[in-house]
Amino acid sequence: MQYQNIITIEPGKRGGKPCIRGMRITVYDVLSYLASGMTYEEVLDDFPYLTQEDSDCVE
Repeated sequence: MQYQNIITIEPGKRGGKPCIRGMRITVYDVLSYLASGMTYEEVLDDFPYLTQEDSDCVE
């Protein structure tokens, strides 16, 4: 899998932080949820527009 297709950086979006597929959720957001104890399944349930491929890329 090529992370370049999933992790995007746009200067005008979320202060230029790396985001998931151009959406407004950052890689940092996802990693923070996982670090706080959420499971991948819980993150995907809370953010239905994310996919399993997205979470595989930020592991």
